Amino acid sequence: MFNLRSFFFVLMLGCMTAVAAQNAEIAPESEIESESVDTNWVYLLNADVIRYEEWVNPDAQRLMGNVVFRHDSMYMYCDSALFYQERNSFDAYHNIRIEQGDTLFLFGDSLFYDGNTRLLRVMDNVRLENKTMILLTDRLNYDRNTGLGWFFDGGTLLDEESTLISEYGQFDTNTKMAVFMDGVSLESPDYTLTSDTLHYNTDTHIAFLNSPATIVNEDNVINTSHGRFNTETKSAVLLDRSVVEQNGGETHMTGDSIVYDSEAGMMEGFGQVIIKNYKDKVDALGEYVYYNRDNDSAVITGRALLIEYSAGDSMFAHADTFRLVSFYNAAHDSVVERQVRGFNRVRVYRMDLQMVADSMVFTTKDSSLTLYDDPILWNEDSQVLGEKIIFYLNDSTIDWAHVIGQALFVQWNDSVHFNQIAGREIKAYFKAGEIDYADVTGNVQAVFYPLDSDSAMIGMNTTEGSSLRTHFKMRAVDKIVMIGHSNGVMYPMDKLDEKKMYLPNFSWFDRIRPLDPDDVFYWRGKRAEEQLKKNNSNKEVPLPTLKGRKGRK
Repeated sequence: MFNLRSFFFVLMLGCMTAVAAQNAEIAPESEIESESVDTNWVYLLNADVIRYEEWVNPDAQRLMGNVVFRHDSMYMYCDSALFYQERNSFDAYHNIRIEQGDTLFLFGDSLFYDGNTRLLRVMDNVRLENKTMILLTDRLNYDRNTGLGWFFDGGTLLDEESTLISEYGQFDTNTKMAVFMDGVSLESPDYTLTSDTLHYNTDTHIAFLNSPATIVNEDNVINTSHGRFNTETKSAVLLDRSVVEQNGGETHMTGDSIVYDSEAGMMEGFGQVIIKNYKDKVDALGEYVYYNRDNDSAVITGRALLIEYSAGDSMFAHADTFRLVSFYNAAHDSVVERQVRGFNRVRVYRMDLQMVADSMVFTTKDSSLTLYDDPILWNEDSQVLGEKIIFYLNDSTIDWAHVIGQALFVQWNDSVHFNQIAGREIKAYFKAGEIDYADVTGNVQAVFYPLDSDSAMIGMNTTEGSSLRTHFKMRAVDKIVMIGHSNGVMYPMDKLDEKKMYLPNFSWFDRIRPLDPDDVFYWRGKRAEEQLKKNNSNKEVPLPTLKGRKGRK
């Protein structure tokens, strides 16, 4: 049955809705541009349908179809919205698009905007675009007063260089600085950076690190807790005892600060720098280290120290400066020789071996170590010196040694009696790391104290000749065999000739000898009267100079 009362109720409701739609305040764009308009208010620019449903939501106008809002310089678009005109705010739904000038674009599925606080809350499929940067998340708050946006349910930032992922983050559209926390990952085709906290500038592409972080690329693994990393140039400044691993973890550099440039293939370490080479079992320490990856070269200075530990007992070597030099084949694809050069005030300590020299060179070509300019070597109670000493190594142990120019071997018996052998050169041969015998040639002179069965000295033997061979037993002189013409005198212990007890170039440099690993840093040189005399006969022959023929232009 037709109900007259129901008919009039529906008719009145339709009239109310129509009146509400007719009275909706859609502000023309020209009026909003007027100086008299209050820009603090949110203005509705367009809606296909406007309804006022008082019994559903008395504070809101329901807008549908091509909804457009404007608040000062920002435009907001959506499919539908609830407009709280008195509260100067609205809720928007579906196909959210926000534009501010030509620099900021924000998209999402739903939005709440408060025109009084100028705060945006966007949810679901959120995308913030700012020039070359895109931020993706599901929940984003954006403060138009400060230009600061932040998310807290996971987000991804994309720029031209990399992808940045974290659980929480914030982005400043004015300074272009982003802060990411909790499970941070910065990725590009060339590297991956992981950390708990990261500050990142999307304009400069520089990441600022203030918590433990790891950067991994094809060549290196960087561990740091403080520094900055340029994702565009792949360069970094690392602080607070950062570590750079190279060669598959075989080499580690640790320093108070490290400057790293991947494109230039260069690293510089400052402060207490340590380079560990686990493959060759060598550590290098210094206050400054420079390393060039492309030519595999390095410079170490400032309390420079090399520690070699492949033979069991560690060997400590100090010089003012160490330099690593690599020589490549013609194709420059493999190293054929490496050299370690030590310059100025070289001091070496190992429990069974100590050395001093002005400079040194170790080369992998023949596994030799050369000491230059007044070198001295000690082995327990023995001392060897000359103008130059060369050691040839086999598996880090001495195979044989060559002392060139004013060679002198001294063995301590007591504070007065020393075995001494001098010549132009000495070649000493080793067996199982122990000296076996030595050949001495060129104007040989010897002072030797033979021992009886109770190891007591029975006299002093002085000998001169052209060459001799010395045999050793338990690192002590066992016997001396003269080769060729020689002459000598044997003095009983109670009739020693003090003038014959010491050879002309005899010196016992025990005060110069390094005493322990730390003592290698404290230089004690020879006195002026103890320096070796320059021997012109041992100078290298100069290379010939080509001269042009007469009359040739």
